[in-house]
Amino acid sequence: MKYIDTLVIGAGPGGYVAAIRASQMKQNVTIVEREYLGGVCSNVGCIPSKVLISVGHRFEQAKHSDDMGVVAQGIKLDWTKVQEFKKGVVSKLVGGVESLLKGNKIDIVKGEASFIDANTVRVIDGDNSQTYTFKNAVLATGSRPVEIPTFKFTERVINSTGALSLLEVPQKLVVIGGGYIGTELGSAYANLGSQVTIIEGGKDILAGFEKQMTQVVKKGLKKKGVEVIVGASAKGVEENENGVVVTYEAGGEEKTVEANYVLVTVGRRPNTDEMGLEAVGIKFAERGLLKVDKQCRTSVPNIYAIGDIISGPQLAHKASYEGKVAAEAIAGEKSIVDYLAIPAVCFTDPELATVGYNEKQAKAEGIEVKVAKFPFAANGRTLTLNTAEGFVKLVVRKKDEVLIGAQIVGDGASDMIAEMGLAIETGMTAKDISLTLHAHPTLGEITREAAEVIIGRPTHIMKA
Repeated sequence: MKYIDTLVIGAGPGGYVAAIRASQMKQNVTIVEREYLGGVCSNVGCIPSKVLISVGHRFEQAKHSDDMGVVAQGIKLDWTKVQEFKKGVVSKLVGGVESLLKGNKIDIVKGEASFIDANTVRVIDGDNSQTYTFKNAVLATGSRPVEIPTFKFTERVINSTGALSLLEVPQKLVVIGGGYIGTELGSAYANLGSQVTIIEGGKDILAGFEKQMTQVVKKGLKKKGVEVIVGASAKGVEENENGVVVTYEAGGEEKTVEANYVLVTVGRRPNTDEMGLEAVGIKFAERGLLKVDKQCRTSVPNIYAIGDIISGPQLAHKASYEGKVAAEAIAGEKSIVDYLAIPAVCFTDPELATVGYNEKQAKAEGIEVKVAKFPFAANGRTLTLNTAEGFVKLVVRKKDEVLIGAQIVGDGASDMIAEMGLAIETGMTAKDISLTLHAHPTLGEITREAAEVIIGRPTHIMKA
């Protein structure tokens, strides 16, 4: 039996960050991981998916840059090299995580942990087992794809992990679910040459974003030949030697669509089962999530939980943030979570990004707001990039024009949103942003221009 100060279970972006911060706070730390360092994000999620998205963009641009004077012929996609490149990127990042853990003197233990009591776990790795006694624990076990009973995962019925490791670019691909993962991977494969159909049960795709933002994405999907079917219910799938036949119902009519593969992306389930948490006395919320306070402490005072297993959006950077808060709370600091300035990004084509309140959310909270939009089409840099679709929208409190939210749709939105998060964190007003000099010509200028619209002094569009 080994005694440690802080035990972290799960080595994804929440767990390994929590372990590093705990070590920095002078704690003796051990981290347990049953599968791979870096978790889903680094190995079969965020990072490899962005590789395919980036490759898709380059392939698409190479084929369709005639209007900019770049006329290319014989453009080919070497899928084997694409997969090799993806594996190389993942390997570098996972190796970096291991080096950081070892450099911070954190013991790495492979195996699956289950609780004996509130201060003891047993870690099993094959035929080997070890018992650990700890003072505090951080649960960072992440989530896994939801499997629909009528769409059991096979070689042809795949989840997001399978979609990242296909041996070929499918000629036809059906995506069940029009959320983050479905639209990102659907867009990527459309750019890579697949004929993509997205089937969504709700009224629209990307429900977490404002409709005026998703309309721009839908326009881009249509341009790529992607068929988006909303208000549809996926009924079942039949496999044959060539692929699959998916049956769905839309508008009261049952229809079918054929494809090489069907990608099921209808959500993720928290990994909170088979750990013995109920026996320890940890209280659950809905859908298998764990109840925590503002320091990520569960109902058992010495056990903390972060990331996909607690409420809120399933975002890697949210998990990392919570990991730091939990480690600092264990060390006696007064750190608490504040989610207002946590951004959400969807790497569609074009990208979507939001932080803080949108207009509807602010009004629901009883906050009087002023909003302003500035179009990408009025920015010099977007014109030089030939990516003029999109806009920046700012949401400020009416009484003092303090920024409380921002939404961006367009090329580079994922990078631009950070400035808006900083502005919210520091309590900047629209005037503060308008007075911040931005280099010209850059995408960043669009945020300043939007702020000028708020204060009634727009420069590069006419005042309404």
